[in-house]
Parts: sequence; C-alpha cells; structure tokens
Amino acid sequence: MRDRMAPIVPASIKFDHDTPVSDKYSDAYFMPGQGLAETRVVFIEANRLAERFRALDDDEYFVIGETGFGTGLNCLLAARCFAEHAPAEARLHLVSAELHPLQSSDLTRALDQWPELARWSQPLRRAWPAPTPGYHRLGLADNIELTLMFGEAAECWAGSRIDVDAWFLDGFAPARNPAMWSESLFSALAARSRPGCTAATFTAAGQVRRGLDQVGFEVHRVEGFGRKRHRLIAQWPGQAKPRRLRRGHVLIAGTGLAGATTARAFAQRGWQVRVTDPAGIANGASGNRLGVIHTTPSAHLTAQNRFYQLGLCHALRWFDRLGFPRSDREGNLNGVLHFPPDERARVKFSHAMESGAWPPSLLHHNDDGGFLIPGGTIAPRAWCEFLLDHPGIVVTDQAIECFQPGARVQTRLDDGSHPEVDFLVICTAHAARTLPGLDWLPLKTSRGQVSYCRATTESQHWPQAICHAGYLTPAVDGLHSFGATFDHHSDRPVVSPEDDRINLAQLEQHLPDHYRALGGRNIELVDSRAGLRCHSRDTLPLVGALPNPRRNPHEIEPGVGLNLAHGSRAITHTPLCADLIADLASDLPLPADPGLVDALAPERFILRKRRRDPEWMP
Repeated sequence: MRDRMAPIVPASIKFDHDTPVSDKYSDAYFMPGQGLAETRVVFIEANRLAERFRALDDDEYFVIGETGFGTGLNCLLAARCFAEHAPAEARLHLVSAELHPLQSSDLTRALDQWPELARWSQPLRRAWPAPTPGYHRLGLADNIELTLMFGEAAECWAGSRIDVDAWFLDGFAPARNPAMWSESLFSALAARSRPGCTAATFTAAGQVRRGLDQVGFEVHRVEGFGRKRHRLIAQWPGQAKPRRLRRGHVLIAGTGLAGATTARAFAQRGWQVRVTDPAGIANGASGNRLGVIHTTPSAHLTAQNRFYQLGLCHALRWFDRLGFPRSDREGNLNGVLHFPPDERARVKFSHAMESGAWPPSLLHHNDDGGFLIPGGTIAPRAWCEFLLDHPGIVVTDQAIECFQPGARVQTRLDDGSHPEVDFLVICTAHAARTLPGLDWLPLKTSRGQVSYCRATTESQHWPQAICHAGYLTPAVDGLHSFGATFDHHSDRPVVSPEDDRINLAQLEQHLPDHYRALGGRNIELVDSRAGLRCHSRDTLPLVGALPNPRRNPHEIEPGVGLNLAHGSRAITHTPLCADLIADLASDLPLPADPGLVDALAPERFILRKRRRDPEWMP
C-alpha cells in the first residue's frame, strides 16, 4: 500500500425492502431474501470450510481473504462455521478489503435481519471503524479476529504480507464494477495464496474465469445459486498444510504502558507471560494520576499520521472490548476537547476536517469554538494493573542484565537467575540502552512535569479533558491534572517549582476562563510529579524485531523484540504496538499495513544511516 493514502468515501446505498443496493454500482449486496443461503452455498460450502476447520489442531490457524466486505455477511457466517466446527484453541483470521465501507447505521439495518448471527455481528457493529484508510483490527470472538483493509481491493492485497488459505471473491458484479476485477487483483491473489488455497465466487464471468486461470489457479465452473446459471470455484496448486501459531514462554522487561499492553496481548494469544520490573508496576513515566488519550489530526495521510489516527482508534477498541475504565476514578472515555493554541494549529485542524482524512465521527466542531475528537482520560497505573491481572501473566521485580538471542533466548536477571524463553520483549524505554549491545538505539529523553490543583465548586463538574498547548483533566478525587512541561536538556526526574509556574502560565494563557474558575492566582497547588519521556529521533516508537546493526539490518536477532519510545502518548499508541509485536512473535497476520509496520520497524534508523554512509557501523 502507498505511504500516502487517499481519504475513504463511505458507501451510498438505498434499501429495497431489507436488501441494501449500491447507488454507485446499481447492484445489490446479496440476493434479495436469500442472503444467508447464498453465502453458505457460494462461499462457505464451496471452500469446504466446515471440513477444513474440523481438521485443525488446537495450535493451528486459518486465514480467509476477501475482496469486498460489504455487509460482512460472508465473514460472519465463516465465524459461525468456525465456532461450530474448529477446536477451541484454534484461531481464525478474516481479512477483507473494502473501498466504500457502509455507514454504521446502514450496517446495523442490514444485519438486523439475521438475529441468529448476533453473537458475531454485535461485536462487529460495536467496533465498526470510522472510514479511514489502512487496517482496522476487530475481535469477533476470543479466537476469531477480523482485519478490515479500507482501500481498493487490488491495492490492499498487492501491498499485503498476509498469506491466505481460502478466498471469498466477492464484490459487485464484473458488469457493474469491472475495475475491481482487474489483472492486478488476480496477480495479488496469486501472490498471497498458500499451497492448496481455494477460491470461490458468485460469478462465472469470462473476465474472472480468464483472470484466475492466467495467474495459475485451477478453475471450475459449477452450478450457480438461485437465478444464476453458473459460478466459479478455484484452487491454487500444491498441498495444503495447516499453519501453527507460535506459542511458548515470553519474558517482558518493563511494567509500564508498553510492557503491560504487550503482556496482555501475548497472554490473549495463549503465551505464558512473565513480566519483570524492579521499580514495580507503572512507576516510571506511566505513573501519572491521569493520562489523556488523544492525537493531533492532520490532512496528510502519511504513514506517520495514519499511525497517530489508527493508534487512537485501536486503543479505543481495546478499552471497549476489555471494559475499562470501570469507574470515573479509572478514567472517562467521553471525548477530548481541543483548543488549538495558535492560528497555525487551528488551520491544521480545519484542513484535517475539510480533507476528508478525518471523518465527522472522529473530528468535529464544538459549540465552544474548539474541536472534539474521541478519547478521554485513563488512570495509567490502574490500566496497567488491570492488564496484568490475567491468569497467563506472572509479575516479578527483577531487572534484566543481558540476553543472548536465539531460537531459545538466554537471559540473565539481577537475582542471578538465567531464564530461557521463546521470546523476549524489551519495553524499558530509555533504560534499554544500558543493556549490552543496545547502546546504538536512537533514543532521546525529555523531562516533563505535571501539576495537580484542588478542584473548586465550579470545576469539579467539568466533564472532559481539554488539550491546548498542554492539557487539563477533569477532577478525580478532588484534583485536576494539568501541564505538562517539556525539557529536552534534563535527564533528572526531579520536581521543580519553576515548572509549576510554567504550567500555571500556560493554563492562564490558553484557558483563561478555566484558570479563573480554578482560583486564578489563588489556585491551590497540591502536588507535582516529574518523569522522563522516551522518544525516537523521528518521534515514532520503535516496535518490531530487534535488528543487528553490525550486520545486514534486515537480518533480525531471533527471539527478541522492541516496544519503546512512545513519548508523551504511550497511553494512546501502546495497544496497537502490543498487538503488532505479539502477532509478529506468534507468526500471525499483523494488525497494520506494511507501510505502517515499516515506519515503526527499529531497523529504519540503520537503513537511513547506511543510505548516507554505506560503511557506517555503530
């Protein structure tokens, strides 16, 4: 997929009784009155899914690829078939492209007619993403995940690194939408098909039959469904072999936001997880009373800006699925109000709205003259404790001193023990550079201080977090959090009275009404907290396999991953990064498109250095 993507235009449809019909293509999403039966015959039975699901072992997984998601009916029936026939510990990954996703209300109306699919359609409706380009990972069940690729099908699949066991070749009929059934799509299907992969489609059009045949599929025309005389089934050459997902013992260094989310992601995939941190849970940069889940919108859909956008949406799906926060003391996900601090920032917000890159469900004007985006506040330590409270996770208080990569990773902890694990993830922020062999990591620190003031009668009812040049949170336990300072020249997390004055001055300048309501010059400061943020040189985190800078940077160190450098937005970014590193270690399809994965990969800095100086060595 391209680094800079175009905004997504939602589908425009009308309903003919209960059947959605596309205004653009003048074609129905499924056969009127026979949607379930059509999908069962044309896609589920034609791909022999029940038989293949029954043949899986507990530690195996299956991937279905689709060229047009539509209402999701095909994927929902596949999920039901998997739940009925597959072993309980096997996993199903559904990966579907969609150029024009349905509006949420249209999706709900389309799916309401099938209450028998509610077990899987309810999670889909609840987590239905905003129409933004890239990958969107949704959980339909504990062992069934759906990755929606919003974009043109041929481009999504050509840029994908996901290999497929069975194809649902769905979409509007070739006569109505010939552009989708292109040579580039068929080439992408061939490139992403595993040996023995099957394919099925409702159409028997010559364009489709020839396209599949020319790229190497063995194609058969069979009896059609309903009024259609024929349809196609196909198979890629070779013997199908199930894939085993990788599981085992993982050691995670660090119990802050990166470490806790990573631990939970591994545990949910069936790993036995040990998390170790001598400072205790979330006592570093993740230890503030409240954190704000937010991002800054941009009209330019580069990989970096898409990470900020998709990371926010992914985090909100995590919170919703896990049922956190559980009380106002743990946070409130009721949106974040942005008051841009200057005209340049205000123009940037406006351009993001006008471009279509940020649809109204993600960004709109507020009555007070600000901009409202999804998000809210979370108590970081409570969130980390919640994530680590899982039967597959053990938390200890040792520090990792060194490690040796390999098929089995050798480690040494400061208590003299030498645990041997299948995977190691380092989530210790700037402290990672103290480990032998990691002094080359391009990490920077900035000191920040947040101030806490007493709520007033007026302020204690403020409902939402507010971002300006800094931020102001609603009151929790009678205290507001506000700040925070940025000091790139200090590496000592020591509280400074001067930083409290800076935070107060910033509050007075950008939120003068709130400043006065809090008491103005008589604001009662109660406490302060200083910490060190960890950044990379390009401000994106380092997430992925550990490279060896003294060899080919594409040659990774086996069994070791990084999840570092989340700066001031770790609470927003770490859920997506945790899923990325856990899927990478488990040999599962990744939750982000290749452009975004490469933008986060730690070897990017080595590659940049080598481009400027081919002889560079750290």
